[in-house]
Amino acid sequence: MNILVMNPGGNSLKAEIIVCQPQQQHAFAGTKLISVIIEGIGKSPKLSKYQGKKIVHTESIEAADYGDAVTSLFRWLEGLLPLEGPLTEDLPRLDEIDCVGIRVVHGGLHFTAPALVDAEVERRIVDLEKLAPLHNKSSVEILDPIRKKLGNKPIYAVFDTAFHRTIPDHASHYAIPLDLAGKHAIRRYGFHGISHRYMLGRYAELVHKPQEQCTLVTMHLESGCSVTAIRDGKSVDNTMGLTPLEGLMMGTRSGDIDPSVIPLLIREEHLELDEVMTLLNKKSGLLGVSGKSLDTRVLIKHYDTDPRVKLALDMFSYRVCKAVGGYLAALGGADAVIFGGGIAENTTLLRDRVGDSLRWCGLEVDAEANRTLIDIEGRLSTENSPLQAWVIPVEEGLQIAHECCGARLAEISPAS
Repeated sequence: MNILVMNPGGNSLKAEIIVCQPQQQHAFAGTKLISVIIEGIGKSPKLSKYQGKKIVHTESIEAADYGDAVTSLFRWLEGLLPLEGPLTEDLPRLDEIDCVGIRVVHGGLHFTAPALVDAEVERRIVDLEKLAPLHNKSSVEILDPIRKKLGNKPIYAVFDTAFHRTIPDHASHYAIPLDLAGKHAIRRYGFHGISHRYMLGRYAELVHKPQEQCTLVTMHLESGCSVTAIRDGKSVDNTMGLTPLEGLMMGTRSGDIDPSVIPLLIREEHLELDEVMTLLNKKSGLLGVSGKSLDTRVLIKHYDTDPRVKLALDMFSYRVCKAVGGYLAALGGADAVIFGGGIAENTTLLRDRVGDSLRWCGLEVDAEANRTLIDIEGRLSTENSPLQAWVIPVEEGLQIAHECCGARLAEISPAS
């Protein structure tokens, strides 16, 4: 089954064509034919083609908005745009695509599995924009150009919140009046579920255990960051909350702050509410503290020479340590902690800090493994460490495609 995966971000759109076999049991069994990303949408857009984790081709492309980005992507795939380098993959034609999978950040309480996008599903996604204004809107914007190009090919929405629908009430509720919370669906939903589900599945395969027997703490650390507590194969907590702003310090997001900061900034800096929310979402985190970059690969080069950069990375690492340690306590221990996402996959400083902070519960990090496991999979802990640690590069596209394949097959051949 040929599946086109679309993963819209804050100002980017990642697209992959992935082949899934009907009999495959795991997301990582899919075959990725091509992976590209369009960045700088609405500013100075460019398309980059990946081979593994490396960029092998980059060119300018038209992308005034997300819809325009999808239209340009289709033209690029069909070879209608001039290329600096030829496509070498044996790609299916667009009319050979069997279905499309779109990552949608917020699914609220309604969506627990991939949903075939019809008018009602689209309406619900739009309604949830108020809880994920930086993300859900872009997922909706790409629907029309996909429909125009691919006709009646089925489109599935795969939700970041779905994996976290098993979080129990005592972890998902805020300490505000329950009637008010219920009226406005105010609760902790959790995010990055596609990524955390992938890490669970891959770990289970690596150690030859059923997923339902795995208890883990998984880290998704990229421009957006979250940690998940998984007990017996089910999410029981995630550091993000009502929106993807809660939780860890992130690339440009503040993460947890005292709510009183918001009215203080409005009053003392004479800001509008929207301006404060923009500051917390787009001008804070690693970027805001360091004053230099949100990219840890850039920041680490200045760690010893720039006090603001050092502070930013120390703050970031400390908050990850707190979250992981807190979830180990909440779980009463775990089989392993999993490092996933670009920052966790290539930042040895962070992994050192987390490893040192978890010696109390038996984690023994292999120093040579920490040095060499850069953007590759492998065990980070020593063989006899009571608490294991693994680096598992996240493949959200493979997970989305796998879930769409299962949904499509169930639709074509429903159980009798």
